[in-house]
Amino acid sequence: MHLPRPRGPLSAAVIADLAGEPSESLLDVQVPGTDVLTDGDFQLALWTLYELHYRGFDEVPDDREWDPELIALRGRLEAAFEAALRRPTYAFVQQGLASGDDVANQIVAVIDAVGGPPVASYLQRRATRDQVLDFMSQRSLYHLKESDPSSFVLARIGGRAKTALAELLHDEFGAGDPERLHADLFADALEGCGLDPSYGAYVDMTPATSLAVNNVMSLFGLHRRLRGAALGHLAAFETTSAVPCRRIAGGIERVGLAPVVADYFHEHVEADSVHEQVALRDICGSLVADEPSVREDVLFGAAACAYLDDVAGRELLDDWQHNARWRPDRAEAS
Repeated sequence: MHLPRPRGPLSAAVIADLAGEPSESLLDVQVPGTDVLTDGDFQLALWTLYELHYRGFDEVPDDREWDPELIALRGRLEAAFEAALRRPTYAFVQQGLASGDDVANQIVAVIDAVGGPPVASYLQRRATRDQVLDFMSQRSLYHLKESDPSSFVLARIGGRAKTALAELLHDEFGAGDPERLHADLFADALEGCGLDPSYGAYVDMTPATSLAVNNVMSLFGLHRRLRGAALGHLAAFETTSAVPCRRIAGGIERVGLAPVVADYFHEHVEADSVHEQVALRDICGSLVADEPSVREDVLFGAAACAYLDDVAGRELLDDWQHNARWRPDRAEAS
């Protein structure tokens, strides 16, 4: 994968440094004071730094992954990102805590409190073929590394939660069959759409809010102190997946795309129905039973998942309903 195109001074400084052409020390780079959840420059800079811990970039030596200046800047961006997430989700976490003592029910209460726009229903009934392709390209940023962020958490937990997480990831990674890797199934779906199946191919076309949806999983997965949030996020993701996947598959079939495209989503209707209970009870329930102190972070992770999906979904629907597909040259707040 090649380095992305900058969207402002912050991402430009990160990308220039990684390309070996720094114009200033990263220690002097200013973090913007805007709403970082919708700032394309901020989210792209953070996404680029996170990608050093996944597949990396063709132009960047592997040993830059732990470069002290890059890690220091990443820490500053993460602090701003986490603060921007905790503020709007605090009330949802409190609603979850007030719903009873069962952590699975608390997570569901958080998800219900956040709500969300009807993106899947729109795709099922109204979306044009181009809008379905737009959705697929934006989702590719996550689905081509599906469950990789959650895998970081395995080494940080034990007991039943660890066993259950390994069980869920085993399914996501093909249950022993390389041809059933969910990331590869999505790549097949992209090819069936006539889209580029390459990892990271559409980052330059992905808006800030969708980058934030991806970045939050890396934020949680790469920090041991946020292991509860990582698993709460996973539970919220799995709990809100099966029904939308059925609707998305229906929309794909309605606009006449190849069967392989809908197959990916049909696969997840069944799989995520099972994974929902594994994530809620066997993973999060067991973790909280073993470590009661992480309960609020589990609910924070669930709230962050639902909240960012809501923000990104509303932006996507607004763009579609105004016949405006996101473009990398569109002006964004910075």
